[in-house]
Amino acid sequence: MSKFQFFCMPNTDRKKFTYLKMDSDSFMVEKKQLLKIGFEVEDDVIFADNADEAIEKFNSNYVYALQEYADSSVGGGLGTFIIESYKDIIRRFKS
Repeated sequence: MSKFQFFCMPNTDRKKFTYLKMDSDSFMVEKKQLLKIGFEVEDDVIFADNADEAIEKFNSNYVYALQEYADSSVGGGLGTFIIESYKDIIRRFKS
């Protein structure tokens, strides 16, 4: 899993954004360049398997963080398991 940091242009409602993969050798150089041209660091680091997943999490505006928090407890994890199992069963019957 990789760490991504997102940057937004101010006053654009998160519509003008870019990101950097933090384990890149050029991360610090690229970050300084983005900050120099007016981008600002937005939110916290996002952990994701790939860039598409990171963008999806960024666009969800931290709904994923709430889901991860809920899944960290036994009750929350069980609830998510039941809901996702139900969705999968319904999906299979519709096919």
